Amino acid sequence: MSLVDGATPVRPLRALRLEELRERTSIKWRAFPDDVLPLWVAEMDAPLAEPVRAALQAALERGDTGYSAGTGYAEAYADFARDRWGWCFDADASMSLPDVMLGIVELLKVLTGPGDPVIVNSPVYPPFYDFIEHLDRRVVEAPLGADHRIDLVELEDAFRASRLRTGRAAYLLCSPHNPTGTVHTREELTAVIALAEEYGVRVVVDEIHAPLVHLGERFHPFLSLPGSGRALVLVSASKAWNLAGLKSAVAVAGPDAVCDLRRVPEEATHGASHLGAIAHTAALREGRGWLDALLVDLDENRRLLADLLAERLPEIGYRPPQGTYLAWLDCRRLELDADPAEVFLERGRVALNSGPTFGTGGFGHVRLNLATTPEILTEAVSRMATALQPR
Repeated sequence: MSLVDGATPVRPLRALRLEELRERTSIKWRAFPDDVLPLWVAEMDAPLAEPVRAALQAALERGDTGYSAGTGYAEAYADFARDRWGWCFDADASMSLPDVMLGIVELLKVLTGPGDPVIVNSPVYPPFYDFIEHLDRRVVEAPLGADHRIDLVELEDAFRASRLRTGRAAYLLCSPHNPTGTVHTREELTAVIALAEEYGVRVVVDEIHAPLVHLGERFHPFLSLPGSGRALVLVSASKAWNLAGLKSAVAVAGPDAVCDLRRVPEEATHGASHLGAIAHTAALREGRGWLDALLVDLDENRRLLADLLAERLPEIGYRPPQGTYLAWLDCRRLELDADPAEVFLERGRVALNSGPTFGTGGFGHVRLNLATTPEILTEAVSRMATALQPR
């Protein structure tokens, strides 16, 4: 059992019972009736890391609930990145923003104009499509390969076509990838940098899942790689420490993109939560032991899911994710007449994310959230198997 920050042994995904989780009022636990097991939205069924709870409690006791200020959050992330991945960045080349998706929007406003293409690797996080289209940019898909990895031929074709059509384009890269859990290799990212330079495509990288790379895998921060100086990256502690309701994020610019980051209007930073920045900073500085314990639990859940599917639902294709706490399940061999997510919800009372919402490559798939207790995960797979039995 892991020690969390030198204190009490804690297993984050073994600490709470279903009855306790149902007392929560967040969307995960309120979107569906109480007879549904919610394994959909990216919230974890874990208690708050003690250093985060203590930092928030101290802020509340001070009445410290005003506007966010300073670069403390960026400095904490820079220290974390240095210690975990050997990547160093200067807080002066960063900007606090409300969250990763709103940060992406602000960066795309600077790098592109109305009607310009933004390339994504489908299947990918559904808000990529929604926010890009709402921004009046055009989504261009460069689908992942069958192995869930970046298809460099598809990507080059998308880069070439986008530049020929408008002369200006951006590439929104999800790293690690949501929903597949793919952790891009150094060689893949180096090839991406070369293609972006060749075709003049600006790269914006969502690294929100970076701390959630599993044991034995290696995460490569995009801006740590040679030639990445024109890229911009969004980072946050929100996914790794389950802080989605305490919004805050940091945009980091490569050395040749600092001027672009400075073009983001100052008012775009106003939505960053002061309590969020306090919580994220505490997580990065003092909650690393909690994260390490979480990664052990997630690794066990990845393996548990593989065993459960092999036993109860062998027709479902599953590659254990290299990163994130999300499982991308291929249900096409089930040959269902309806969306598998609808079947599992209506007949099994298990809520999963529908594959088609992730774009091309999502048909016949569902996304399952692994960040729960082994008991809930086991019951969910049992219900999914029961949902497929003849009625």
